[in-house]
Amino acid sequence: MKILLAEDQAMVRTALASLLRLESGFDVTEAADGDQALTLLKQQPFDLLLSDIEMPGKTGIELAHYVQQHKLTTKVVIITTFGRAGYVKRAMDAGVGGFLLKDAPVEQLVQAIAQVMAGRKVVDSELLLNSLGEQDPLSDKERQALRLAADGKSTSEIAAALYIAEGTARNYLSDAINKLDAANRIDAARIARQKGWL
Repeated sequence: MKILLAEDQAMVRTALASLLRLESGFDVTEAADGDQALTLLKQQPFDLLLSDIEMPGKTGIELAHYVQQHKLTTKVVIITTFGRAGYVKRAMDAGVGGFLLKDAPVEQLVQAIAQVMAGRKVVDSELLLNSLGEQDPLSDKERQALRLAADGKSTSEIAAALYIAEGTARNYLSDAINKLDAANRIDAARIARQKGWL
């Protein structure tokens, strides 16, 4: 089985890759961030994408969207240290087959991989219970604008990055601030990130 492992923390990536390589039949390719993982997905077929959720460049959910939109046969499992409710729903909407916490035993990960490859969905029970809470009120455009604002981008830089008018970028940020009952765009980004919506 060809596995693409996308994880930005070198120690975690190397350890996880080593553990997976001990399993019979696992051929693991490592990507140090989301952009490198996307490049590899475009270059060659993989049976499984095992990805962190938050990385520089593309996030694990954005990689899952790419797999879904391009109708790749690659299955996707997300691993995370963040047990935030919003992540689970967004991941499942992106076609993710599995969602696990990084502190799960490797045996549980290997079992989850087998189940996902067999077409089943696997979600850590703690994450599943947390996901039954609040619903994400943000649109994709509001989420993208907030993510850029959290990175310190100005309104004009956000507009340029999203290929929209500056007034539209301001509207997305204003709508997100109102929906999250935040004081400003930085506060809105903080709230959204805490809830797993960013």
